[in-house]
Amino acid sequence: MITGPKYKIARRLGAPIFEKTQTQKYALHLERRGKSRGFTKPKSEFGLQLNEKQKARFIYGMPEKQFAAYVKEAIESKATNAPATIYEFLELRLDSVVYRLGFSPTRSGARQMVSHGHIAVNGRRVDTPSRRLKIGDKITIAERSLKKPLFTSLDERIKNSATVPSWIKFDAVKKVAEIQGKPQYVKTENMFDLNTVVEFYSR
Repeated sequence: MITGPKYKIARRLGAPIFEKTQTQKYALHLERRGKSRGFTKPKSEFGLQLNEKQKARFIYGMPEKQFAAYVKEAIESKATNAPATIYEFLELRLDSVVYRLGFSPTRSGARQMVSHGHIAVNGRRVDTPSRRLKIGDKITIAERSLKKPLFTSLDERIKNSATVPSWIKFDAVKKVAEIQGKPQYVKTENMFDLNTVVEFYSR
């Protein structure tokens, strides 16, 4: 998905939503820019809702149509907690899990990794980044891809990546992961508010 100039988008949304904007240098730049601009007009309720929707969509690198379909599915499912259900849909995508495992340092890289057939689910190669995983699914690197240059520094990438979430059991030596639970949405741990996103699509 083409997102346009990432620095510009991150500034407009007021959050470091891309990996390249999650640096101290960028944070200082934002701080200086904010001081120099002085007073800014507060956003309307619609503007705030749109902002949160765009942050979530860009973080996961999803086109509007696909993201809206996730939200609609969660709302129409009559789930007791639509924001939590949307978060499950987003985090249980295969490309999201590949990113969480540290196989790729970026979400776009994880998406490309899946698209090129380097990842297997339950022993079968999969090339659909949006595939929704379920409890019991096992994720590995496709056997024929293990010796490719893309994975020569995999151990180092895994070592330097963030902690694998508790709902995924991961054997870093064998490079085998298993979905053992469901991701839990915690508003304070994310850069976006899915309650506001639900309000946006429920207008």
